[in-house]
Amino acid sequence: MALFVVSRVTGLLREIVIARQFGTSAELDAYLAAFRVPDLLFALMAGGALGSAFIPVFSDYLARNDEEGAWRLASAVLNWVLLVLSAAGMLVALVAPLLVSGVIAPGFTPTQQALTTELMRWMLIATVIFGVSGVVMGILNARQNFWQPALAPVVYNVAIMLGALVLGSALGVRGATIGVVVGAIGHLALQLPGLRRTGMRFSLCLAPHDPGVREVGRLMAPRAMGLAAVELNHLVNVMIASGLAAGSLAALNYGRLMMLLPEGVIAQSVAIAAFPTFSALVAHRQRAELRQVLATTLRSVVYLTLPAAVGLIWLAGPLVSVVLQRGAFDADSTFAVAWALLFYAVGLVGHAVVEVVTRAFYALHDTRTPVLVGVVAMVANIGLSLELAAIFKAVEWPAHGGLALANSVATSAEMLILIYIIRKRLHGLGGAATATALWRMAAGALIMWGGLAGISALLADAPAWLISLVGILVGGSLYGLVTLALGSPEPALLVRSLRRRVAARSPQLNV
Repeated sequence: MALFVVSRVTGLLREIVIARQFGTSAELDAYLAAFRVPDLLFALMAGGALGSAFIPVFSDYLARNDEEGAWRLASAVLNWVLLVLSAAGMLVALVAPLLVSGVIAPGFTPTQQALTTELMRWMLIATVIFGVSGVVMGILNARQNFWQPALAPVVYNVAIMLGALVLGSALGVRGATIGVVVGAIGHLALQLPGLRRTGMRFSLCLAPHDPGVREVGRLMAPRAMGLAAVELNHLVNVMIASGLAAGSLAALNYGRLMMLLPEGVIAQSVAIAAFPTFSALVAHRQRAELRQVLATTLRSVVYLTLPAAVGLIWLAGPLVSVVLQRGAFDADSTFAVAWALLFYAVGLVGHAVVEVVTRAFYALHDTRTPVLVGVVAMVANIGLSLELAAIFKAVEWPAHGGLALANSVATSAEMLILIYIIRKRLHGLGGAATATALWRMAAGALIMWGGLAGISALLADAPAWLISLVGILVGGSLYGLVTLALGSPEPALLVRSLRRRVAARSPQLNV
């Protein structure tokens, strides 16, 4: 989690640099739109789909002490990813102009479309590299090595920052795109020493008939469809936003990234670290322990993300101003991004819970259920996006806020459905302990809400940095004190976990 904080901070710095250089301009809209098809390819053929399918199967081999089979599986998966992504990338590069003008951004001007096409072709190179890096990350995580995979995004973020800063003045967003490619290379290179230390025995094999390879393919197919549905949903948002006011896509992107900052630090880091443990418990048929670990993990994640959501809702404007408003990013840009962040923050808890719960399904070798639920959520998201954007326009609100709200509503519904299913699958999920924990958290969030409402009124004319600082300190303190007074065990649990980790790392201090 500490390294995820570093990663997310550098990611935030990356966005600050890009905002300063390009604001919420049409050029930046082209840069963001160029990511859509490369990200879709990555979702279909590698990325989270591959990791969620590869780690449980790889863990099974390790649980049986079959090192030879584990490395044969890893080699075959690496070779398949490199082969398939390279072929798909070359094909997409050929038809990129048609994709941009006909599908991705039909509302862009011809100049924007030409720039989007050019940038997309460069980003496809990074996609192939990230595919290989994703497999390496899965191997390291399955071997309980988390620090190098967690640190790799820092290299990626720094490379984009340098590209935007050093080359941005002369090349515009092309400089940031060069940083994307260089950052992908660094993302992979940083993890290779860790891979070498695992003792991996690489071989040039595809092994299409190997049972492990087939199982990875079987598990990966529905998960890839689910991630593709997510990317298609982003693509629909790009299509809708391309017809809105210039900068709407950039505003949505910045708002979503600021919402995902606490989600990544809290939920994603915990989910990635917990996934191999979930898989090992399933491999050893310890369902009761899995139920207990999952319930405890979910309560901790909700305990941390609920106040973050309340804080983002009330402090959206001041936070965006402090973080992004400089250079080409002016007051109008701040308002547009804060408007998106306000509605994205409503779905923060949903995003966090889904991040963890889906890992439990993958550990159970069930990638189909979360995918089916995700596809339903995607369809609902698209329908809500069209409807809410129209409603926001009708009441003369900035329409891109409707797209953000649609995402939050759909994700929250997805969370509730997945919780219902996993609870039945595991014959419970903490029962009375979970219910009691949730009402205590809700009470703390309600008091925090009132406190932030008062601060916003009292400091309405104060500088943005002061409102943000006082709001974070007072709001966080109110939530923590109320939940402690009501007897919530989560704060003590988190402190004990940190103490155990410090003691394990530094036994000489454990006196």
